[in-house]
Amino acid sequence: MKSIGFTVVCALLGLAAGCGGSSMGTMPSNSISVSLSSSSITAFQGQAPATDNVTVSRVGTSGSVTLTLSGLPSGATMQIQSPGTGNSGSLSIDPGTSAAGNYPLTVNASDGTVSGSATLTLTIGVAAQISNVETGPFSLAMSTSFQPAEWDYTFFANFPAATTPLNNLGSQHIRLQPVSQGVPQKADKSWDFSTLDAILNPAITTNDASPELQLATAPAWMDNSSGHILPAHFSDFASYAADVVLYYNTSTGFTDSGGTPHVHNPLTPVTYWGVFNEPNINGLDVAQYTQLYNVTVPAMQAADSNIKFVAVELSDGYNNWEQMYIPAFVNGVTAQVDVLATHFYSSCNQKDTDQQVMATVPGFASGVTYIYSQLATKSALGNVPVWITENNVNADFEGSGGMSTCNPGQVFVADARGSSAFFAAWRPLMFSQVGKAGAQALYQWVFAGDAQYGELDDFTGNPRLSYWVDYSLGHLFPTTAGAKLLQFSSTDSTDIEILPVRNADNSVVVMVADYAVANATDNNGPGLPRTVAVDVSALGAFTSGSLLLIDANTNVTTGPMPTTVAVTSPVQITFNGYGVAFLKLQP
Repeated sequence: MKSIGFTVVCALLGLAAGCGGSSMGTMPSNSISVSLSSSSITAFQGQAPATDNVTVSRVGTSGSVTLTLSGLPSGATMQIQSPGTGNSGSLSIDPGTSAAGNYPLTVNASDGTVSGSATLTLTIGVAAQISNVETGPFSLAMSTSFQPAEWDYTFFANFPAATTPLNNLGSQHIRLQPVSQGVPQKADKSWDFSTLDAILNPAITTNDASPELQLATAPAWMDNSSGHILPAHFSDFASYAADVVLYYNTSTGFTDSGGTPHVHNPLTPVTYWGVFNEPNINGLDVAQYTQLYNVTVPAMQAADSNIKFVAVELSDGYNNWEQMYIPAFVNGVTAQVDVLATHFYSSCNQKDTDQQVMATVPGFASGVTYIYSQLATKSALGNVPVWITENNVNADFEGSGGMSTCNPGQVFVADARGSSAFFAAWRPLMFSQVGKAGAQALYQWVFAGDAQYGELDDFTGNPRLSYWVDYSLGHLFPTTAGAKLLQFSSTDSTDIEILPVRNADNSVVVMVADYAVANATDNNGPGLPRTVAVDVSALGAFTSGSLLLIDANTNVTTGPMPTTVAVTSPVQITFNGYGVAFLKLQP
């Protein structure tokens, strides 16, 4: 058996044929190999260049070696120190104006005759700097919704333990929207509250204890053949609404036309009431809805003068319904308005791409701003808050024969983006932008449902990723008085959303969402990796810090787990694709 040393000598002398067949193989008589001190480096836009050390090894050559670098993205610059006749060199990369992302580079070394190379991954990161300047209040409550009807009213009976995650969610004014058999007055004018109560009774026992009950639709006997309320029955709807208030909010309840008393036991008064649902797509023009509202609210107030009213609740997506509906309603409403609400869905077609869906969010923030501008035109409405009482990725649902409701002729397919890693980027983006626009409530549609809609799986009672996203937003951005937005700068406002808030206790939460789309054709794609450096040095000293990350790797059973981070600046956050991170700093 030949020694290792003998084999190497033979190879170096180019005598492989005379030395026998070694498992080591042969080495060229002249060669250059390249090694890097790090196979990946990160450079942040607007910060110091990233450097890497290069070592070259030579066999049979002693010429001057020059380094070159290929694959550098547009806008970046480099400086190279070649080893010459030595063995050590270096390279320095300034990202300049190049886009954030990961780039494969090749480091080449050549003496003009022979050459060698090594691969290098360059990550161009996003630099965010948080200022100590407060720019205004931030108070956006997270909430969730139910639709009591014959298809879901047994949810709490099937999963009584589901009140625990509902309670833990910390929702404010949980929304109940009874439809179909959930409407307590029936087509024959009889009354049955059992379907509605099967959802309301468990929901009202949570720490919220103050739901919004939206009288979404009229009893069927008031409707035309299309299922839309007839104006001739507006006063009947007002009487119906007053009776529902009496049932929930008074110890005497009401007695129906057949002499049967109806009293909710135990007494659990409902404070917030919605008057009709999405009138703009449910048969009412703005003049008719305003008339219905002005008739109904006084009748309900006569039943209980302490209740509050949520008005309009538009169906809106990217159709700018608020511009067509809100000015006339504001001008014509005479009854009390405590909240003006709208709904925002990014799509009604599962075929819409990730890019199309993400692109709708800034328009929703503009819609909130527009609604406030209209409320400000009337002194009685100047302090009315805007709530978004339905929100999700996709508004489509299955119609007859398994077909899409929004897209006739197209088979309905549940949009998995409502609970995938996509949601972990999309909902925080929504939360941040509408919150900065002044919205004061953001409601998930719905609490229990399929993968398109549910925070909990309605067949198993288990949480989905969307639950943990909403849970984290609600708990890390409490609506206690005194929370303030902080000014910030970022080198990437196209794919990275930053939300920095100082709470009343002087803790600071910085939300960072990566919503970068990998490919223009992606539909529920993975998103793009991003690295973000958050500079919080301007905020002063903190005693502790934690980082919570939600992405495709999050355990949906246990939820995300925070990790302790050193309270140094900048704090580096790495995303593998769509996701959100919450950096919390305690004074």
